[in-house]
Amino acid sequence: MNAASAYGAHRVTSEADELIMQHAELVKRIAYHLAGRLPPSVEVDDLIQAGMLGLLEAASNYAANRGASFETYAGIRIRGAMIDALRKLDWAPRSVHRKARAVAAVVQEIERQTGRDARDVEIAERMGVPLGEYHSIVQDAASCRLATLDDTTAATAQGSADPFRETSDDRFRVALAQAIDNLPERERLVMSLYYTDGLNLKEIGAVLKVTESRACQLHGQALVRLKARLADWRDGRVEAHA
Repeated sequence: MNAASAYGAHRVTSEADELIMQHAELVKRIAYHLAGRLPPSVEVDDLIQAGMLGLLEAASNYAANRGASFETYAGIRIRGAMIDALRKLDWAPRSVHRKARAVAAVVQEIERQTGRDARDVEIAERMGVPLGEYHSIVQDAASCRLATLDDTTAATAQGSADPFRETSDDRFRVALAQAIDNLPERERLVMSLYYTDGLNLKEIGAVLKVTESRACQLHGQALVRLKARLADWRDGRVEAHA
């Protein structure tokens, strides 16, 4: 390695180390935000450990000319690393995964047939379950974070094990943004308050003047609706580089 190459490598390493030091608190913030919606058996320290690995990767791979700030880019990588670690723990019952997929399939079916937003009453009716049980299903899905944006991005045509890797695909980002914009108003507001403003479900409930449980239901319903509307990506019917 010549002197110029050695200097370049040292500079990159120094810049990465500085980014890691500056954003260590971001890892803790994201970890505690996730932990508040997970079972007590999930240790926040495990999330922090996984998140630090995501931060290390983000610092090593970040390029300022990509257009996104480092904090935005790192946040995606950190959350992705945490969700990936949670999947490996396999703490969520298979029935919750199965029911979340069933809801998404019914939502997709109704919306394709009617050309409008599927309503919770008709989703429950089509599934053959009481409305209260349907609300429990979407609430469980949101609480277990199985039908979240993290899962939606993971379920693209490439089938990546990293829930956030596909956010690097510009076309998928556009499709996701459009799907969010087309959500029913209250669901769109919940998504904005949760993912953009960082409010927890109790705080979102206060904004909407509903219970925390209802806020969780709206969150879960928004997520399975997104899962349904992005099914073409999940099933490989959209070419990543078309």
